[in-house]
Amino acid sequence: MRRNAAKCFMMVCRAVSVSSLGRVSGQCGIKISLFRSVCLGVFMFAVPLLAGAAYPEKPIRLIVPFPPGGGTDAAARVIAKSLSAQMKQQVVIDNRPGAAGSIGAQAVVDSAPDGYTLFFATTGTLAINQHLYAKLRYNPLTDFSPIAMVASFPNVLVVHPSLPVKSVSEFIAFARSKPGQLTYGSSGIGSSSHLAVVLLEMMTGTKFMHVPYKGTAPALMDFLSGRIDYMIDNIMTHSVLAKQGKVRALGLSGTTTSPLLPGVPTISAAGVPGYDVTIWFAILGPAGVSADVVNRIFDDLRAVMSLREMQEALEALGMEPMIRTPEELARIIRSESQKWGDIVRSSGAKPE
Repeated sequence: MRRNAAKCFMMVCRAVSVSSLGRVSGQCGIKISLFRSVCLGVFMFAVPLLAGAAYPEKPIRLIVPFPPGGGTDAAARVIAKSLSAQMKQQVVIDNRPGAAGSIGAQAVVDSAPDGYTLFFATTGTLAINQHLYAKLRYNPLTDFSPIAMVASFPNVLVVHPSLPVKSVSEFIAFARSKPGQLTYGSSGIGSSSHLAVVLLEMMTGTKFMHVPYKGTAPALMDFLSGRIDYMIDNIMTHSVLAKQGKVRALGLSGTTTSPLLPGVPTISAAGVPGYDVTIWFAILGPAGVSADVVNRIFDDLRAVMSLREMQEALEALGMEPMIRTPEELARIIRSESQKWGDIVRSSGAKPE
């Protein structure tokens, strides 16, 4: 691209200089030389712009740090499909699960900063893992180029129907009467379903018994059978179970209510003021992606996220679509990292 632009530009300069100035007498040779110098200066400025304007020239890889089939993967695929149409290049999902998302994150950090490898990041990969894994090789604050935050969603506090509570305030009072006796399940030590309860303990002075599982599915099986008392877990799954009467939804972990669970308040509004565990998704590149490429991707994401069909698709997954600028995303990552660092230290969590 750069070679072709150079060739075309010099041909134009040569043609213009000869045709326009070739008939001028010898004393105008200085003018011709000056004209060619100006052409060369403009060329040196214009070629990088011409080359940059060609992005993207090939498919873009969007690394998702979790297996296919989960909520993160579903959201990434919805966005990638529309982004492919918007950018007129295929955005290909590349699932890289493992180490709570850290394997996928590292793959992005190790890639070339050319805009052809992007990261579909989560709260865990950018705000929690660095406080949880002592040997993490990447730094979320310096090793990525923030592009946009695209969606968020709350978890939901659900109890087994056998528990004699029907509100968050009743639940907190019941827990205080039985310190350390109520059990809760999580998808693993350091997961959002674990740390959400740690924050609840910190803010209410309660104490619960943690039962960590290797994934959400086995935790859910024991929860539904009554072997554990409650969870703060995925809203999409539990909104369906709540409507079937298999669980009782008491409060949402974020700052807003959800159409998936009409009438269910936030935990903050229902008894624990200021409580907020909002899970979010963002798109980033490795450190060093040029500002032109970052801005191009952001502009295309902004166009995609404004589509009504996109918003409806994410809302159907229990998510709130949004768009936050690279600068806003960088500030959010710093703030969330500090918040979750305090929670992880309070929990004493160490990955298995």
